[in-house]
Amino acid sequence: MKKNKQVIILLPDRLCSLGLESILKEYFSFAEITYCASFQALGEEQADSVEYYFTDSDSFLANLDYFLPRRAKTMVVVRQPESLSFPVNVLSARSSLETLIEQLAQFFAQENGCSNPIENNKELSSREVNVLREVAYGYTNKEIAEHLHISLNTVLTHRKNITAKLGIKTIPGLTFYAIMNGIISGDEIPSL
Repeated sequence: MKKNKQVIILLPDRLCSLGLESILKEYFSFAEITYCASFQALGEEQADSVEYYFTDSDSFLANLDYFLPRRAKTMVVVRQPESLSFPVNVLSARSSLETLIEQLAQFFAQENGCSNPIENNKELSSREVNVLREVAYGYTNKEIAEHLHISLNTVLTHRKNITAKLGIKTIPGLTFYAIMNGIISGDEIPSL
């Protein structure tokens, strides 16, 4: 790793931040690591010089406009990795040290020109994108069939294909994928 890369750790949990900072310094030799307790503490003028961001899912989701363009260099730190099936870089705070180092090494290798897991997925067809958009809007399979003028079985087939191609099984995960890939905007999601 180059020593001149700037890292921002944007986590409300200071203890988790210190642990992550320690791992980054010891195993990856980053010279400049900045801690921010909140998004407001992050200066907009720093945006162009930052190479990597580490944040929690709440901060990521609350600041989508900022993080979406930077998602390839952002890693979301979570407590329960199995509960998050979003197509973003995820680091489980409860993993072993070896697993953490391996996940970080993959993240940094990805940013340095290696392939992105999202790019390795097959492209969705235009009809699958339409179905995904409807799923993200919160419509039922029957409503999707009516909106797109296709049969219920065709909707089910498209949903099965979308899940197989993306490896995302949950509706929140599919919705997040749709937002992250510009299929819908975050403003279009109906409130609960």
